[in-house]
Amino acid sequence: MSDSAITYTLYIQADPSRVWQALTEPAFTRRYWGLSFETDWTVGSAMEWVERGARTSDAAQVVLACVPDRLLSYTWHTFTPQWAASVGIEEELRAELARELRTKVTYEIEPVGDTLARLTILHEGFTPGGTLIGMCGRAWPMIASSLKTLLETGAPLPEPEHEGFQGHGGHEAYER
Repeated sequence: MSDSAITYTLYIQADPSRVWQALTEPAFTRRYWGLSFETDWTVGSAMEWVERGARTSDAAQVVLACVPDRLLSYTWHTFTPQWAASVGIEEELRAELARELRTKVTYEIEPVGDTLARLTILHEGFTPGGTLIGMCGRAWPMIASSLKTLLETGAPLPEPEHEGFQGHGGHEAYER
């Protein structure tokens, strides 16, 4: 992790097409991440994030690259009041996040032999020293581990049982 990017690499006992499914199909993303994406995954297409009943959309929230089973990139979501209310974020924190730079996420999927896939997650473009990078830095290991566990065992990780945790979004661990 640098001051403006997070890189996370993991190895998953699944072929690249299965990893791709887990990244793009709502039935999968809801299970390990608690949200889904509504898009056709065509470069330039809008993406709607659907999380806890809130639909987050914005003209700058788009698919940037899409090569099935190999590469996927999109801009990170917009911090709307509706999103904040649905996930329990106070307005002060939401406004702080909204002032930061828009980030982007890129997934690279590579086959490793016959039975493994290497998934590299690059989340970049953060405001150096900003709040969002800290939140995402805590969230990505849990999201990626839950995705890996789902693909390898058929069930995602259970959600942590500590007070105030509301999913894998990273905002739960926010501290001033």
